[in-house]
Amino acid sequence: MLSVWVVGMGLTLEAQTAAVKTAAVKAPDTIFYDGNILTGTRLKAGDHDPVPGRVTAVAVREGTVVAVGSDREMLSLKDAHTAMIDLKGAFAMPGFNDAHTHIASAGQQRLTLDLDNVASLAVMLAKVKAYAATLRPGEWILGGGWDHTKWAEAKLPTRQELDAVSAGHPALLGRTDGHIAIANTAALAAAGITDETMNPQGGEIDRDAEGHATGIVREGPALALVEQHIPPPSTAARRKALEISIHDALSHGVTSVQDYSSWDDWLVMGEMEYEGKLPLRIAEWIDFNLPVAVLDERRASHRADDPLLHLTMLKGFMDGSLGSRTAAMNGAYADDPNNDGIPRYGQQNLNEMAAARAADGFQLGFHAIGDLANDMALNALAAAEQVGRPADAPPPPSDPDASIVTTAPPVVRPRDFRFRIEHAQVVSPGAFERFAELGVIASMQPSHLLTDMAWAEARLGPERSKRAYAWKSFLNHGVTLAFGTDYPVESISPFRGLYAAITRQNVEGTRTFEPQEKLTINEAIYAYTQASAFAEFREKMKGRLEPGYLADMVVLDRDITKAAPQEVLHTVVRRTVVGGKTVYLAASGHGAS
Repeated sequence: MLSVWVVGMGLTLEAQTAAVKTAAVKAPDTIFYDGNILTGTRLKAGDHDPVPGRVTAVAVREGTVVAVGSDREMLSLKDAHTAMIDLKGAFAMPGFNDAHTHIASAGQQRLTLDLDNVASLAVMLAKVKAYAATLRPGEWILGGGWDHTKWAEAKLPTRQELDAVSAGHPALLGRTDGHIAIANTAALAAAGITDETMNPQGGEIDRDAEGHATGIVREGPALALVEQHIPPPSTAARRKALEISIHDALSHGVTSVQDYSSWDDWLVMGEMEYEGKLPLRIAEWIDFNLPVAVLDERRASHRADDPLLHLTMLKGFMDGSLGSRTAAMNGAYADDPNNDGIPRYGQQNLNEMAAARAADGFQLGFHAIGDLANDMALNALAAAEQVGRPADAPPPPSDPDASIVTTAPPVVRPRDFRFRIEHAQVVSPGAFERFAELGVIASMQPSHLLTDMAWAEARLGPERSKRAYAWKSFLNHGVTLAFGTDYPVESISPFRGLYAAITRQNVEGTRTFEPQEKLTINEAIYAYTQASAFAEFREKMKGRLEPGYLADMVVLDRDITKAAPQEVLHTVVRRTVVGGKTVYLAASGHGAS
């Protein structure tokens, strides 16, 4: 028989009942029962695969799990005011924590010209033409999501092609990865980009054989030349975009996101929280490049212990993307011998900036796709780790159950930096050991491989491919592996990521990429829940359905720990619970009463 767990106690039902009577503890607000509930995954020393914990019922009070166990045990705790939710045998688990999103831009893409999954350049141009017809004179054509690698011709669009369908409107349309965009002639003119305009540091303006701009602008510094001339969205539009993305997340079982949106979007998130209309937990990142004094002001503007909305790491970009061939590589691309990508920093300047911000107590996280970019990030984090612990810094966390370790035991360091590298897609020989030595978290997005495997080996060549999207190698080296989606670059669905992690196959199952890097389903779930919580310093409150943890839970239409890979891919969310409250319920109402 399962023993019930209570906050602060490991008691049997009888002992718990006596304790409740003695302490006059209130009954649970809500009890979820008759479920097949995964409480979390743990790995005992010497085992290889995480061992999942299972119960049938969870009791919640004031947004927190207070007890878990059998139906009989949990139902004995109710009173006349306790809400009873019958899961009707459905599988439930901790809510997913997406460790890498851009929720504001995801929603804004839906509100503008959404080019996600357009099948060809011709289809894209037809959509631009139709959209232009809906605009007032002078309005910008904005949006994105196109991916030329999915088109038969695999050719980047040109400004002349965009000019022909944009009816004189300035247009800037981002590729799905956000690292390059196509601008038409009117947009280049608005930005003052001419044949004589120099490439900014860390960015490029593509030119044709005659030296004229093609319309393709690469990486943030070049994109900013155009973007600074675009009227910003209104507060109402920002809010609408966030509402769209938040609903999308909740409908896919995501209860927490770690996000990089603009500061103006963050302010709107704060308004939503103040009004009690923020149903998703958000850990927001801040721009690494801002002056330290500004970073201090922003950090001080919001409670660090807010369980719903808080500021976390500083985000910096080392390079671009493989799909755009702007990822910074140690050597040229295999299919583009005159190109080795675009590094965004000089190493010395990066090291100095990283050390200064680490000294000020910030967690650092660097976007790094190529092997050179990952080396640069590791070098900077090694420099930053030389910083001593500030006098007022909290002590490193300790595991209350020392007999239990995770699939990637966190290294106890003089100061608990929890530095991160976002993506870590391609690494150089020896990088796995450096990640482990420095305690750097590999924050990765397995669903990227579903798209990228069609061309990744052609970009990288066979040797670099062996160290690409290398989830298992990171775990085997003791590196903490946190999973996310990079939404809207990929769908926010965690089930696509789980499928990719356990199969390393495309959706059709016809192509496999470096199968030795596959994970087990329990390892992948851990990376999407408990390890992603660790990556935001919240492993003591998120990622498990155990006493003292936030009551964030998702109810699914199948047990993903036992389902075939294709079944995992097509999992449907029946109910999403944040803080004990149902924030999404599928129209069918299955698994709920």
